[in-house]
Amino acid sequence: MSGLKLPPRLRMDGARAAWAQMSPALRAEAAQVLAAAGREVRLSAASLKDFDSSALSLLLSAARQCSEQGATLKLDDAPDKLRELARVYGVAELLWAPQQPAAGG
Repeated sequence: MSGLKLPPRLRMDGARAAWAQMSPALRAEAAQVLAAAGREVRLSAASLKDFDSSALSLLLSAARQCSEQGATLKLDDAPDKLRELARVYGVAELLWAPQQPAAGG
């Protein structure tokens, strides 16, 4: 499990600085994951409490960066409010894979 975590606060005024800090760590983590024959870069959103739509922008950038390196971003412990915000903006499927129906029949 990686040590990448979102900060507790992620709003417009601090998003650029958060991305500047997170991007190199994300790039390094993706390289490590791929070197170990993995595909998923895990990012914890457990501590994220205070956020706005700029959090979605940062997450979409993170997902794109991982994709460019051949990895997939997996967001863990996302707050319900973040999931709802993603649904409202129409980007939920870009951050979370749609739930697969159970195979059967």
